Amino acid sequence: MIHSVKFKAVLDTNVIYPIVIRDLLFWFAFYDLYTPKWSKTIFEEWQEVMIRKGLLVYEAKKRIERANNAFPDALVLNYESLISNLTLPDEKDRHVLAAAIKSNSDVIVTNNLKDFPNQYLLTFGLKAKSADDFLTDIIDLNPEIAKNAFKEMVLNRKNPKMNEFEVLESLRKLGLNDTANYMHSLL
Repeated sequence: MIHSVKFKAVLDTNVIYPIVIRDLLFWFAFYDLYTPKWSKTIFEEWQEVMIRKGLLVYEAKKRIERANNAFPDALVLNYESLISNLTLPDEKDRHVLAAAIKSNSDVIVTNNLKDFPNQYLLTFGLKAKSADDFLTDIIDLNPEIAKNAFKEMVLNRKNPKMNEFEVLESLRKLGLNDTANYMHSLL
């Protein structure tokens, strides 16, 4: 049940990189709708993607530092020893599962669901959910708080400045149709 900060979610790189998805995930966490978790390896991947997409190294490092400062308890430590004992379709994703196990998370939020077979994850008491499913679950269980978090996110958005409907359209373009439609219905 996603209803409090007790609910922990490991955020995979592919849901952290797109700015509008990351913003919504972070604002929901800021409003205590769940507790985000990540690892050094996840953030190393995020940094690689940011640089590959044209961001300067210092700017990428600054974003990572800001995320870690905003959520000081999110960084999972000492998960590396678990990696070699895990079996996933893509070996490069084992670190994500290891971080989830180590942090006693409830879910892995990823848009690569095929790389995290639910039957296998269940043996660790975990599930994988797409960003769209995860965010709609949060909205469903806490519609008023989620709406407030969304509105504050939009107000704080700077580069580029966007109104609520532009942000919703941006979420749709990233495949988060259910999240955007649900949030739209609350506005």
